[in-house]
Amino acid sequence: MLNVAVIEDNDELRDVMVDTLRGGGHRAIGMDSAEAMTDQASSEPIDIVVVDVNLPGEDGFSLARRLRAIQPRTGIIVVTGRNRDSDRKAGFEGGADIFLTKPISTEELTAAVASLQRRLDFVAPTGAGIRLDMRRRVLTGSAGAVDVRPQEAALLGAFARAPDMRLESWQILEIFERSGWSYSRTNVGVALFRLGRKLRSVGADSRPIRSIRNWGYRLCEAVVLV
Repeated sequence: MLNVAVIEDNDELRDVMVDTLRGGGHRAIGMDSAEAMTDQASSEPIDIVVVDVNLPGEDGFSLARRLRAIQPRTGIIVVTGRNRDSDRKAGFEGGADIFLTKPISTEELTAAVASLQRRLDFVAPTGAGIRLDMRRRVLTGSAGAVDVRPQEAALLGAFARAPDMRLESWQILEIFERSGWSYSRTNVGVALFRLGRKLRSVGADSRPIRSIRNWGYRLCEAVVLV
């Protein structure tokens, strides 16, 4: 059972989504604005947020960015009527795990939440050995601790939140650019090799990051974000 917040200003649609999630066995609560979400977050932890983009006041993209910064393990599903590639890019850059285009079916919503639930259950297994402090940017494991650069912390966080812990090459480039570093496809591999070396230094297996031919990379070691 998950705590799921639905932030949608359309009353009818919000009620349908909340009823669907409750019918699936989750604790779901509906809110009509980002401000209401802020008040709720201070009183009860939220596992997954389903957020509309066009909200009164703070929009969904801004809320997703803010939640990702302060609650790195929260699952974020962005729901919007916008379907341009630039909108999808903005959603993923802002921290969305899943981007759904309206109109969405109850089956699609249920499947998206189930997918994120599997990721949440996997990322924090009992006794997981490697942890990343996102605020202090320190990676710790059974073999010790090591500092990581801002872009390395951002990348590890993105890997840990991604479905199956996989990222496409363009997503990795975007993460580095947002962290103030300019990388080309040719030297991304070097940066990932260095990050893999840091993971091994704290106790990860011999190949913690593996390439996926003509697609991107996968993190093969569970990293808990704290």
